[in-house]
Amino acid sequence: MKVVKSLLLGTAAGLIAVGGAQAADLPVKAKAVEYVKICSLYGAGFYYMPGTDTCIKFGGYVRADAILGGAGDYGFNNSTSSANGGSNNRLTNYYYSRARLDLNVDTRTATEYGVVRTYADMVFTYDTSNVTGSNPSAISSSSASLGLYHAFIQFAGFTFGRTVSIFDAPWQSYPAGGPDSIPGGSNHVNGVNQVAYTADFGQGITGSLALEDETSASNGQSNLWNVSSGTAAQFVTGVYGANSWGGTRSPDIIGAVRVDQAWGLAQLSVVGHDIHAGYYGATEPSGHPGDKWGWAVQGSLSIKNIPTGAGDSINLQAVYTDGATRYNFQSLFPQSFFMFGGSSSAYQSIGFAGLADGVFGTGTSIDTVKTWGVRGGYTHNWSPNWASAIYGGYASASYGSTGKTLICANFATIAVAGATCNPDFNFSVLGVNTVWTPVKNLAFTADVSWSRLDQKYAGSITAPAIATAAKPAAVYELKDQNSVTMMLRAQRNF
Repeated sequence: MKVVKSLLLGTAAGLIAVGGAQAADLPVKAKAVEYVKICSLYGAGFYYMPGTDTCIKFGGYVRADAILGGAGDYGFNNSTSSANGGSNNRLTNYYYSRARLDLNVDTRTATEYGVVRTYADMVFTYDTSNVTGSNPSAISSSSASLGLYHAFIQFAGFTFGRTVSIFDAPWQSYPAGGPDSIPGGSNHVNGVNQVAYTADFGQGITGSLALEDETSASNGQSNLWNVSSGTAAQFVTGVYGANSWGGTRSPDIIGAVRVDQAWGLAQLSVVGHDIHAGYYGATEPSGHPGDKWGWAVQGSLSIKNIPTGAGDSINLQAVYTDGATRYNFQSLFPQSFFMFGGSSSAYQSIGFAGLADGVFGTGTSIDTVKTWGVRGGYTHNWSPNWASAIYGGYASASYGSTGKTLICANFATIAVAGATCNPDFNFSVLGVNTVWTPVKNLAFTADVSWSRLDQKYAGSITAPAIATAAKPAAVYELKDQNSVTMMLRAQRNF
């Protein structure tokens, strides 16, 4: 019995041991995999972030541009895209290229207060080098640059951060494509820091108020000339004095009302723009002019699905400014530039222009600059794969009597007998383009534009040398200038 008992106990112990070993070898049950799910609440391309109720969408584009024509609409002197474009000599780029990646991230979360949205848009660009002098060291090296066009939070009707201005038309400065330099309205396609509130009244009617930081020279702030320190060398490049802005005092105050329906949209925008100068001289005891408020008003109209064809559209806008010039000669339009051409009576001809919100001299108040402009475009769809457009813009700038007197005192130092001084000018752009879309989200564009500087100076000047443009000191004829430019573009959206 003892033997049997020992055998049974040993067998049981062995079975228990084997069972324990087998249990230990079994895998632990895995957690459920959290698959990425489509979020259909906000349109195509959104997905739920795993483990959250937030939807996210990635998008953007890759673009390749080639610009043909060194003095054209896509780049003036003093602009980043084609420095010395207006020189029309061996320093001028006859072609210009750009490669760009745009990446945007859009997140949205439904809450009891409505949708909370964040959006960011980052741009990486690589451009052709520029030449700004007659020696090799003056060649700027090409390098990648980073831009942040949008970075904002939206909640309960409020927008906090960087995005386009509520003053702008939805098409910015591109009523039917075209170059960056079309005047005749505002453009904040690169974004502006702001706090805004939009109320929805139903039936496609909205009203918006915003405080926008327009103190950057690339946004809503044109020059503020202190003409007392102007020089002849600056004058012939369209720079009429020191750019004498003081520190920030007030953001731009903007209001807009918009009707957006199936037939198109209509929008009316207004802005108040504080002009706050520094000092007359280098130190506080020199004194300063008092602040002035500039303003602008803009109307925009878009008509969709017109009888000429499905998807055809017309975009129109008009603007008037007083001391708020950037709302007409927009953020991508150069605020001072020169253009050279041929002449039968002098070394060469020259046209130059300077823009400003206001002008002052020692002991004077600020004299504001007044402008007006129009912009428009028509797009026709020949087929689902082919579309063509025609577009144009026209803007006029007028200096006040005090501003003209101050500017023309400096002009007198370079004027040849019989020359007349008037810093007013008009600028116009007219262009056409064709877009081929062989497959969805891939487009090839050819765009040709003509621009004209209609200046009001007359006669001739004895201009000093301009080293950056390799121009000698000589007599130049004051003359209107023209240019023609072509853009070829390939773009893949994703």
